[in-house]
Parts: sequence; C-alpha cells; structure tokens
Amino acid sequence: MLSTVNWRTLRADLPASLVVFLVALPLCVGIAVASGVPVELGLVTGVVGGLLVGLMPGSSMQVSGPAAGLTVLVAEAVDRYGLAGLGTIVLVAGLLQIGLGLLRLGRWFRAISVAVVHGMLAGIGLLLIAGQVHVLAGATTPPIGLAAFAGLPALVGDLTESGAARLSLAVGVATLALMMLWNALPGRQRTVPGALVAVAAAAGATAALGLPVDTIDVAGLLAAIQPSIGHPSLLVDLGVLTTIATFTLVASAESLFSAAAVDRLHQGPRTDFDRELVAQGTGNTICGLLGALPMTAVIVRSSANVQAGARSKASRVLHGLWLLVFVAAAPGLVALIPLPALAAVLVHAGVKLLPLRTMPALWREHRGEAVVLMVTAAAILTTDMFTGVLVGLGLAVVKTAWETSHLRVIVGDGDAGPVDVALVGNATFLRLPTILSALHALPTDRSVRLDLRDLRHVDHACRMALDTWIETHHRSVGGHVQVVAPRSAPAERLGPVRTAE
Repeated sequence: MLSTVNWRTLRADLPASLVVFLVALPLCVGIAVASGVPVELGLVTGVVGGLLVGLMPGSSMQVSGPAAGLTVLVAEAVDRYGLAGLGTIVLVAGLLQIGLGLLRLGRWFRAISVAVVHGMLAGIGLLLIAGQVHVLAGATTPPIGLAAFAGLPALVGDLTESGAARLSLAVGVATLALMMLWNALPGRQRTVPGALVAVAAAAGATAALGLPVDTIDVAGLLAAIQPSIGHPSLLVDLGVLTTIATFTLVASAESLFSAAAVDRLHQGPRTDFDRELVAQGTGNTICGLLGALPMTAVIVRSSANVQAGARSKASRVLHGLWLLVFVAAAPGLVALIPLPALAAVLVHAGVKLLPLRTMPALWREHRGEAVVLMVTAAAILTTDMFTGVLVGLGLAVVKTAWETSHLRVIVGDGDAGPVDVALVGNATFLRLPTILSALHALPTDRSVRLDLRDLRHVDHACRMALDTWIETHHRSVGGHVQVVAPRSAPAERLGPVRTAE
C-alpha cells in the first residue's frame, strides 16, 4: 500500500474512508444484532476487513465486512451450534477459501449463473425482511426461516393489543422514512449516509424523550471476543460440514460478484479473483479464530468507497482504523441505539437485495432466467440456503442443456419422390423423443432423403438412434434412406457424420 499511496491520493482517500466508515458502522452493528451475536463481533469483522483484508492484494476498491447476505446463515448457525460452533465454521470456511484461491479456482466462481446468485440474494432479502419486521414490533429475537413468515399474523395481533409494540414500530418506521427521505436528497447533501443520520436521530430522540424502547446491549470489546483455535470435534457433524460448504460458496460468490461489479465503477486496476479469494479467506480465518462474524466484500460499502472518490487501498484500510478507534473510544454510544432503528436499516438492506427493478425486464426478455431466480429464492425460503442454491444451480444447468439442445425437424412430403427430412440444430439425447417421433411417423414404403448438413452437434445417443432407424427403414418394403451428411457426398449411413462429445 505504501508504494502506491502519495499525498495526492491520500487527500482523496482520507475523506472517502470517513464516508465508508459512516456507512459501515450502522451495518456492522445491525448485522450483528440480526445474527444473534454481540454487536462488538460485527465491529471486529469490520476492523479485520479494513486493516487486514484492505492491505492484501486482489481488489483495490472493494471493502470487506459483515454482510447482510450472510445474516440468515449466521443466525441459523448460532442457533444450532452456538458462538463456539460459529467460530469453527468461519475458520474452516476461510481456510477453504484460501485453498481455492491458491488452486486458482477463484475465477470459476464467476461461472455461477447470475440468476442463481440473484435468487440467492432475493431469498436472503425476504428472510431478512420477515425477521426484522418482528424486531420493528419489539421482538428482540426474530424467528428464523419460514417461522418469521408464519409469525406475521400473530405479530399483527400483538400490535393491536400492545402499546409498547406500536411505539417500537413507530420508531422503526420513522427511522426507515428518514433514511429514504435522506437518500432522495441532492448528491452533495448525501455525503453523510442516510442510515447513519436516521439511526443517530432515532437514538437521540429515544434518549431525549425517554422512550421505553429496547436498545443495544454492549458488553465491551474484550468481553465479546473469545479467541479460539476452533472445535475440531464439530467437523464430524454432517450439518456442520454442510454449513461450512454453504458459507464458503455464498461468501466466495458474493465477494467475487461484488468485485466484478466494483470493477465496472472505476478505471483503476482490475481485480485478481484468485488473490481476492485468498484475501477473503485470510480475513475469515482470523474472524473465525476471534469468534467474530464471517465477512464478504460488500457492494454497498464498496460502491460508497468508489463514489466518494477513493484512489487507492488506503481508504479501506483507514475505514477499518476509524472503526477500531470508535469501538475503543466510544463504545457507550452504541448502547444508545434503539433496536427498532437497526431493524429499519436491515429492512432497507433486505429490500435492496430484491431484484425489484430488474425483474420485469428479465421476465420479458429472459423468462427462463427469471424462473431460475424465483425457484432459487423459493427453495431457500422453504428449505435452507445450501439446498436452495443447489436447486437453483441444478435448474440452471437443466435450462442451459435444454436451450443448447435446440433442434428443428423439417419434413417435406411431395406427391412423388422421396420424403425430405432435415435436422437443424443440436441433436442431443434431450431431443430424442422429438427426432424419433418425427421419423417413426414417416411412411415405411417411401424413400427418405435425410439432410444433416445443418446439424451442428450429434451426441452418441442420437447417432445410435439414427443408425438404428436407418437400418429398420432399409429393411421395410420400398424403404430407402439417402443421407446428406456434412462435408460428404450422399451416403447410405451416418458414417461421415462425426460425433461431437
């Protein structure tokens, strides 16, 4: 970093780091609360993402820290395995990320269908919103998964009967409204992030008016951190191994997709995806050892970093320094923040994960991708993150295989002469029913001219099926097949056609 930073870039990086710090602070605290862990652990992850990952090679502009996209996963892991189990999961996931990066497999995460990633984020966003709506109404421990949706009718009943619940909801809704109004202001006035302004206003109003609203419980940084080398005995549990695989997949995919998006926002050096994966894995390894939240590269902070005029890695390193100074110098200020205000910030973050603007155009232009997105989100809502992503990936593969096996069978039957049959496209086993249905419908007492010149691909199954049909048609009375094959003269059999495996 020192070799690339000079006074000219530092004049741009210093104010940018303050902007990123102000964006990161409420998100670090809110994500920790939503994940069911002490708020200090979210700040620790932000500090590690700035001071450690910020110094490492990979991407120059994106900023790492706790991500809303992992909130549901973390909450489920803490509920099942406790904070000690979470540390082990994050530690092993980080080591796996380092291994994948060293094996130069980082670039292959870009091969994941964008529809699956957006569906994953949409599912997470819906779960996050449903859970935080309960916190808005005064429930300090939000339900996880489908229980959050199932509990919404009871929540409505609580609001009609409880004045405390209505007051909590009012604080949260006011915070959300202020945040949205602030974000609608002209650019120069939005230098201070709306989330910070809204949370600070909610904290000030709650303290000044003495409102009976739940606030954050702060235990202190040293008390919250519980260093550990992990609990290897947990690694024999299939559920833990599945959770580790899910963390590795989701955190890596989100970080690298964020890197690709951030690269489009600036003209600086492009991201080295393998090195970035190693950097993210190193950060998660340290967070696992400290028992903190897992990290990813976060598009909200990264885009704020670019838009604030950052020129080098110094901005993201300094943002980690400001987080550390804040935690050390003013931890009491965090205890003033009302929980409904943080829930409003996370509801806003959850809405941002939903493809509300892009979905209509995607449905019109790429309906298959839209279906993959919706199925992935629905699978995550009804099962779990790992199963939902696997369902989405499987559907994306099936969709791609179906589309790439597009085939047309054109039959021209004149009054005299042979029947003309042309196969156009890709002949794969997926299209065997179409091919054989058309061929078996041909008259057996007529000659057939089979034109394969526009056939771009023939797999082994189709090759064998065509050979068998030709032999059968030759044996019929009056049947004869003339094959017009690619790069060859008319032939009696498919010999000149090469099989493309």
